[in-house]
Amino acid sequence: MDELLLIAASGLAREVLAAVRESGRSEVIGILDDDAGKTGAVVDGVRVLGPASDALRYPGAGVVVCVGSGAGRARIVDRLAGLGLPDRRYATVVDSLVRIPDGCGIGRGSVLLGHVTLTAGVTLGEHVVVMPGVTLTHDDVVEDFATFAAGVSLGGGVRIGRGAYLGMNASVREGASVGAGATIGMGAAVLADVPEDETWVGVPARLLRAGIASGTAA
Repeated sequence: MDELLLIAASGLAREVLAAVRESGRSEVIGILDDDAGKTGAVVDGVRVLGPASDALRYPGAGVVVCVGSGAGRARIVDRLAGLGLPDRRYATVVDSLVRIPDGCGIGRGSVLLGHVTLTAGVTLGEHVVVMPGVTLTHDDVVEDFATFAAGVSLGGGVRIGRGAYLGMNASVREGASVGAGATIGMGAAVLADVPEDETWVGVPARLLRAGIASGTAA
């Protein structure tokens, strides 16, 4: 049985722990968190062992970063890379209820929770988090550190940029793209391309706030 370390004593860590236990393929041996006040605490039966940098002390264990924010996950991955943690240490967690069809690819460090659906030719980058009930259809491409809240649906041929966040029950029309760092609000229906770093909400989705590079808030 493979050993895993989870980084961040978070709600996402609890969800990942439940998925890992259900699959029976791995064992979580500890949680790492930079909040020193959490060291020694027990989260759903697993002890917080120390800071994230302690991953280097357990060379045989896979690592999953359980920070909800894509930007937060990226910061931790970058910091651990600087300390010498190799990419091969990152494990992928896929709930036992999720089927990965031939021709779909899942990057290192990504998490797919229960009842996620992938159809054909879906490509997920590294450290992507996909919450329950998300539907990804043919030829969707999701870049590193993107985050999908529960119930998101993508039409075919959609591209989601690095670090983008899609809120609960949002949907994206076939062939559209969501730029890097963009945020899509809960229940939004995206019918057109969303530029990077912008926030779009509503049905149909419209600009709420522009990114730094695009100007001031609308």
